[in-house]
Amino acid sequence: MIRANPHYFRSLLSAATNRSHIATFAMLLAAGHVAGCVSNQPEANSVRNIGKTAPADLQLMCASAAATPLGVDSSAVLPVSSSEVDAQTFQVVVEAKGARANCVIDTSGKVISVQKV
Repeated sequence: MIRANPHYFRSLLSAATNRSHIATFAMLLAAGHVAGCVSNQPEANSVRNIGKTAPADLQLMCASAAATPLGVDSSAVLPVSSSEVDAQTFQVVVEAKGARANCVIDTSGKVISVQKV
């Protein structure tokens, strides 16, 4: 007759308990990561929620138009922000080598003004 070793069963029980604790810790850690990834949504009617930006093609037209007033090659000018002035006009802020300019452009692509800031 084979006799069971009581230490063997205790070690199995201890290992199962440790695995249970590790699994619980892993689930809590994963839940914390998921909760941290949920972004806060802007409030209704906040500036981030109602602002309209200029289409990319108009921003690039402003960047090209601002190259001369900024004294740089057009490839060095990048749009950094834009906003709608009215239904037909956008303001685009462009930057090149630390210098900035404001550009106003209409929806047809006509540059209305470029002013170095």
